[in-house]
Amino acid sequence: MLAGEIIKHNKTGSLSEEQADNIRRVILPYPTEIWQATVQERSNLFPAAYNTLKAAIIGFLSAIGIGLGLAILLSSSKALKRSLYPWILVIQTIPIIILAPIIAIWLKQGAHSVAVVSFLISFFPIVANTTMGLTSTDKNLLELFAVSKASMLQEILFLRFPYALPHFLSGVKIAAVLAPIGAIAGDIFVGTSAGGQGGIGFLAILYKGDVNTPALYACAALACLMGFLFVGLVNYVQWLLLHNWHESSLDGEA
Repeated sequence: MLAGEIIKHNKTGSLSEEQADNIRRVILPYPTEIWQATVQERSNLFPAAYNTLKAAIIGFLSAIGIGLGLAILLSSSKALKRSLYPWILVIQTIPIIILAPIIAIWLKQGAHSVAVVSFLISFFPIVANTTMGLTSTDKNLLELFAVSKASMLQEILFLRFPYALPHFLSGVKIAAVLAPIGAIAGDIFVGTSAGGQGGIGFLAILYKGDVNTPALYACAALACLMGFLFVGLVNYVQWLLLHNWHESSLDGEA
């Protein structure tokens, strides 16, 4: 549509009002047109958003659990950190657009593949930040626990982890931004989610092919809303855990 109108413009030197409006609608639709597309395509958009959200939540929660456990292991042994951390970096430095098709081949298409992509892109900030927090615990406090003959578990639970909590939450906040992005990217390359129905990323490809720009913007709006929900929830949890004692939240900042 757009190419045809431009060719006509080149030949005639002018565009009719209708032609100009068609080109404008393809490039930048009005908010009202985006809303109308959202209403018209709701039977496709909302199930797709649900699929993407579900995969992002699974990947995000998996990143928190596995990332925290891995950070505790890395901080407990320098030899283990030297042996495992480089491999974690290798996984993180491989572009997700390369990993996603490989994961689709290994695990086949489905919501589980999208969740794995979301996990891979979001777990590293948690590992890196939490490991930094656990290994930067005050040495005087560590010596006090050693003199008190505290066990390793007690040291982690009552000293290292509370000391590293702000670092951990910072990593979780970064992961909250990346998890929906990973789910959408995974859905683009994996193709379909649970039940053979695609998520937001897959739907965006279809709308782009149909030159349905208002619906494409509706996909972007839903993806943006998803990111806000993730980050907003993490900010609230961070405030609950830190606002009574940590400097970053005493003044009301997230």
